[in-house]
Amino acid sequence: MSKTTRATRALAKAGVAFTLHTYAYDPDAGRIGLQAADAIGAEPHRVLKTLMAEVDGKPVCAVVPSDGEVSMKKLAGTFHGKSARMMKPADAERLTGYHVGGISPFGQKKTVPTAIEQAALRETTVFINGGQRGLQVELAPADACNALGAIAADLMA
Repeated sequence: MSKTTRATRALAKAGVAFTLHTYAYDPDAGRIGLQAADAIGAEPHRVLKTLMAEVDGKPVCAVVPSDGEVSMKKLAGTFHGKSARMMKPADAERLTGYHVGGISPFGQKKTVPTAIEQAALRETTVFINGGQRGLQVELAPADACNALGAIAADLMA
């Protein structure tokens, strides 16, 4: 497994300190983020999943704890829209340049507005996909928010 991805290059270019964690990715896992948390020995609320969605038909990215569900109503409101829906996996892969299960908010092919769950900012460090299946980056949540130019918001259902 390569530990250099567009995501890790984007973080390094932004001067963000991070630690890499690799694990055996299970494509049959019911919830990928929970499987990653278990595999790296981290609390599920500290392992953030990257969700690609559309608000009023425009792409957005939501970074939320793997043990929770995003509220589409709150996500739409965060981006001043009326409705939100999850992006189709093929569209998410095309837009980000990553494969489902390895989508990172960092280094996406096209930069889209991003929001991070505000509760994650209370953690010392969080884990976010590093741009490929089986790779997580551990970093300070404020650094992630700054590197992404993300909005901190209450996104959880």
